[in-house]
Amino acid sequence: MPRRERAGPSVQVKRVYEPASRDDGARILVDRLWPRGMKKQDLAFGEWPKDVAPSPELRTWYGHRPERFEEFRRRYREELASGDAREPFEELRQRTLSGTVTLLTATRDVERSGAAVLAEALLTPEGRSRRGHGRAR
Repeated sequence: MPRRERAGPSVQVKRVYEPASRDDGARILVDRLWPRGMKKQDLAFGEWPKDVAPSPELRTWYGHRPERFEEFRRRYREELASGDAREPFEELRQRTLSGTVTLLTATRDVERSGAAVLAEALLTPEGRSRRGHGRAR
């Protein structure tokens, strides 16, 4: 699928097991836990801000159960707006203004993952609803 050029931040989500590409820009691991079966020297990434990932309690509650995703999204967005995640989230938001950012996750279901919610939050202007905005890929 061709990538549409647009003004503003560019955020994409990839699994850590996918190869790096020239178009990735800054590659940032956004899972709280290190990816299973992956050696640190084998993963091309620049940063690992663990505090921007969903809290251990929220991650455990969600358990990647699709029927819980909407509530997970709501709770995770709340975490990003306050607490330990707020500062690293704002730093990551600033990072998106200077070029493409690729959020890396080990999750199999990328569409219903914390990384997807994070990408959506990074692309949503503060104080506006997430509805009506483009999706991160």
